[in-house]
Amino acid sequence: MDFELTPDQKMISESAAAFARRESPITRLRALRADPIGYSKATWKKMGELGWLGILLPADVGGFGGSFVDAGLILEALGSTLVPEPFLASVVLAGSAIRLAGSDAQRERYLGPLVTGDATLAFAYAESAARYDPAHVTVRAKKDGSGYRLSGKKTFVLNGHAADVMVVSARTSGGEAEPRGVSLFLVDPRERGVRVQPIKTMDGHHAAMVAFEDVALGAEHRLGDEDGALATVERVLDYGSAAACAEGVGILRRSLDMTVDYLGTREQFGVKIGSFQALQHRAVDMFVELETARSTSILASIRADDDDDIERKAAISTAKVQLAVSGRFVTQQAIQLHGGIGVTDEHDIGLYFKRMHVLNALFGDEEYHVARYASLPSFHGGRGGVA
Repeated sequence: MDFELTPDQKMISESAAAFARRESPITRLRALRADPIGYSKATWKKMGELGWLGILLPADVGGFGGSFVDAGLILEALGSTLVPEPFLASVVLAGSAIRLAGSDAQRERYLGPLVTGDATLAFAYAESAARYDPAHVTVRAKKDGSGYRLSGKKTFVLNGHAADVMVVSARTSGGEAEPRGVSLFLVDPRERGVRVQPIKTMDGHHAAMVAFEDVALGAEHRLGDEDGALATVERVLDYGSAAACAEGVGILRRSLDMTVDYLGTREQFGVKIGSFQALQHRAVDMFVELETARSTSILASIRADDDDDIERKAAISTAKVQLAVSGRFVTQQAIQLHGGIGVTDEHDIGLYFKRMHVLNALFGDEEYHVARYASLPSFHGGRGGVA
């Protein structure tokens, strides 16, 4: 398979890397950890002006119409300096949900402001008892005349504390874990009955716990067909998993670079510790894990746009498992090779370590994706090309 970038993709990668270094060094995340929203609306606007916020969106809403590989290049650059703006939550998750399921009017109304950087979005799908199962939905949307009444709770909503609009999964029929009966709704967090509790996550980012108490929604707030949104939710979460892998590659690359730089400057017994063969071997092992994670992430980005569920899920679950293995190894080795300073909040390597652990947990952890891969028909010989 050809992993070479096109000239346009090289330009995207280079400009995103330059932007991350210039506009959002790691010191910015440190300063914004205590900020009420945790990122800058001015920087978000700049990202819109660069065209990044429309990278996955069609031209009819002002987007770039790019592939997920294009978005993955941006995500890798954002990961390299831990850029805190809600690209994952707004563009990859909620933006994809509206793109996939929305009407022309909904896409124009909600995606247009996203593309220009005038709005951010959130995707509220997770619930406390769901354990990565998107069909486990207890939030209810009961029919009320031509509209609905929304009640229930969503947990750890990325950018839920600051979003202008939320895409919310809710059950319109069936039992709490039935595949049929899940619908999507567009909800303004300022609506009466919506309670947003901001929280801080371990990686210095922000999210929210959101409760809906008999929130009145018109029929125009439903996104896509009633009862049939689960396939869209699963597709969006696959995008999220591929995005986590791409961002994770940026984190691993920077973690390795920081460690190699440290080995080349830290002295012990009068010599640079990078001259010790045992530590050189550690650095080589870190490089191998980085390249393995990078390769599987590229394939996941390529397959993210694939309509073949089995091929897409196989590639993305493979990459997510590899991110867990490589991410754990590289960041743990980076902490250890930095010594005592590596476990302090003052050193940047700890911030990369924390973000990697969050990415490994988002959209399904290692155990979940191993089980998902094993459940695919191709794994049992039903189709060729994966097992």
